Amino acid sequence: MITGPTFEEMLRPARIEAGTRRRARQVRDSEPQDVHNLFNISWRDSDDRIMYFLLPPQLTGVETPIAVLYGRDFPSGSHKVGAAYSVLLELELFGEVDPAQHTLVWPSTGNYGIGGAWVGGRMGCDSVVVLPEGMSRERFERIEQYGARIRRTVGSESNVKEIYDETRRLRESGDHIRILNQFDLMGNYRFHYYVTGNTIAELADELARSGIGSGVASAFVSAMGSAGTIAAGDRLKQIWPQHKIVGLEPQQCPTLYNNGYGAHDIEGIGDKHVTWIHNVLNMDALMCIDDRACKQGLQLLSESRARQVLVERYGADPALVALLGTHLGISGVCNILGAIKTVRHYGFGADDLVVTVATDALDRYHSVMVDMARQYGELDEAAATGRIERIFRGAGQDWILPGTPDVRQRWHNLKYYTWVEQQGKTVEELDAQRDPAWWEAGQRRVAEIDGRLLRLRASEATAAS
Repeated sequence: MITGPTFEEMLRPARIEAGTRRRARQVRDSEPQDVHNLFNISWRDSDDRIMYFLLPPQLTGVETPIAVLYGRDFPSGSHKVGAAYSVLLELELFGEVDPAQHTLVWPSTGNYGIGGAWVGGRMGCDSVVVLPEGMSRERFERIEQYGARIRRTVGSESNVKEIYDETRRLRESGDHIRILNQFDLMGNYRFHYYVTGNTIAELADELARSGIGSGVASAFVSAMGSAGTIAAGDRLKQIWPQHKIVGLEPQQCPTLYNNGYGAHDIEGIGDKHVTWIHNVLNMDALMCIDDRACKQGLQLLSESRARQVLVERYGADPALVALLGTHLGISGVCNILGAIKTVRHYGFGADDLVVTVATDALDRYHSVMVDMARQYGELDEAAATGRIERIFRGAGQDWILPGTPDVRQRWHNLKYYTWVEQQGKTVEELDAQRDPAWWEAGQRRVAEIDGRLLRLRASEATAAS
């Protein structure tokens, strides 16, 4: 069995055994498919620095610092690789997956499937990724590069029902199939609850020591795809009870906002259902973001002439603006717009801190940006200024639904239609999630899983000696 880090080692990679860590550092950039890169699954880089940037206030138009953790430098180019690794590791440790016998199926709209293809290949597994045919060309290329096969389903981002239907057909094709469903397996939740959540808490303390914020993250903002990332908020609310968890979805597919539906272009989020692992009973607000604003915002930040406007006209730091041009994807812009709306909605000030994430980066959207330039033309100074003012500095307080007790219960009840009627969960299992103890039990399993992996390592070391 090929394994990688524990949850604790993903949170604090300095605790990885010295020789293993040294090899992981060596191959990080030079050999991206080397198995030792499993030990680079972390929000920290080779020098143990948290991978984040602070948004320039010249772009956001608010004084509250907004920190963005970025997934670009994870193995596979997205933090979703952490969820994929955690899901597979748990199933292997408890004997549910055997790489020598089983074919893994990764249902995804993109980054989780890419992460699954990468992780499965490094851990010696045969993998199939189920992916809607309408996703960006770069997604398909990366999956095939990592050695996985692809099953294309109809539609695009919000056509998850069709993904589920295909995975059911694959499951029925033989006992060798194992479905690694990011939407209901708690390994996804645990990675973000423990690793992402505690990283954000450490970042808030680090920023306070440099004079930014008060050491408290006032809010965590995340769009929901599988709703794994937003689990970080559950940990942050345990640390700071007044912390706000804000979820985002597309205006074009406002499922939690008003039971809405529809296709949209924010790849990786807004999958037209409430996922099993989403603790909606802990969410403080839901905000909807226009997919056109996200794509137009990314075009602004991806074009050098448009970025120069942000530097010369608004006075933003050139190095930071250049970083924005490479470290954001469409959903990252969505999260930034949600963070700006969150600051304004709650009236946060200069001593507050809002944190969000950039799941992936521009390298997955070059084809989309070519289409944007063809549709809108390249941006001159006037057009770039207009987008800065309208999309970012002008992000308003529309499309906001507070998470009142009644609203939270409605969000929870929506799980019934996917998980009980379609996916075989029971009403009793659904009702159990109403009790915070259900989520706390899942959180406590982090220590159990880490302990099992450490015991496996010890037994292997004994056998080798």
